[in-house]
Amino acid sequence: MFDRRSLSWPITLGVVMIVMVVALTVGWVLLTGIQLGERASAFYWILLFVGTTFLLLVLIGVIMYLALSVKAINLNRRQANFMDSVTHELKSPIASLKLYLQTLNRRTLSREEQDNFFRFMLEDVERLDHLINHILDAARLERKPTAGEEEDIELDVFLRQCAEETRLRHRAAEDSITVDVEPAIVRTRRVDIDMIFRNVIDNAFKYGGSEPRVEVTCRPNPDGTIVTKVADNGPGIPFRFRQKVFRRFVRLGSELEREKPGTGLGLYIVYTLVRRMRGKVRVLDRESGPGTVLEISLPGRTTARSDETGDGTR
Repeated sequence: MFDRRSLSWPITLGVVMIVMVVALTVGWVLLTGIQLGERASAFYWILLFVGTTFLLLVLIGVIMYLALSVKAINLNRRQANFMDSVTHELKSPIASLKLYLQTLNRRTLSREEQDNFFRFMLEDVERLDHLINHILDAARLERKPTAGEEEDIELDVFLRQCAEETRLRHRAAEDSITVDVEPAIVRTRRVDIDMIFRNVIDNAFKYGGSEPRVEVTCRPNPDGTIVTKVADNGPGIPFRFRQKVFRRFVRLGSELEREKPGTGLGLYIVYTLVRRMRGKVRVLDRESGPGTVLEISLPGRTTARSDETGDGTR
């Protein structure tokens, strides 16, 4: 689905190309007529130059038109994938909630069975809440932060909190995630840094192996940036898709055959916010074994604070 602004470019370009083709045709007719005259040489070369220029412009226009058409088709495909995924993400928990409520209404269950049903229903509600938050996060990307909204954030402290909250949400074991961070501060909106690392760490758990193993590291660079890496033990991302995954609505594979929930907006949100903060994000291979490493570099500074903890992380 395109708005009028996105459609205006190919329409305008098509009209301009048609006018140029008509002008080119008329020009060559005139050129042929002038050639028959005795004093045709000067006009001949002028019209030849104009005709050649018009022809080149038409070719450039055709190339641009094709590029815009391909881009529109790809966007259409991604939006169709997005609609499929959102429909599935909405329908599954709603159908599950309906089934549990009907069972509770029609049958007498033991206290243990009721507790299990309530737990499953809460999980479905959390899944719906996560989906809605994802879509709202993408919608908020257009609003740029003002100076008063930015604050100094202790990135190392935030990463520990975010990692633990994500682990609990996925009900993973305590040793499923390792956090090794050094004291660092970045200046940005807290909601932005939350969206970045919540999506990245959530993806690491979601697309990890059958028993996810996630590693989060944070190190300062001499160039004044703070480099955070989030590694998982999943199948990895093929090299040819490593730029495409940051596009809006892009998910690898077919929505109808997918086992993992999602909308294709998570890494798009990460990429957009990191670039807005004048940072960089890229996908790498793990140094050993299968998996993916998402590396995020953000402007920041180190601190002299020592954050030694008793669990082996820092």
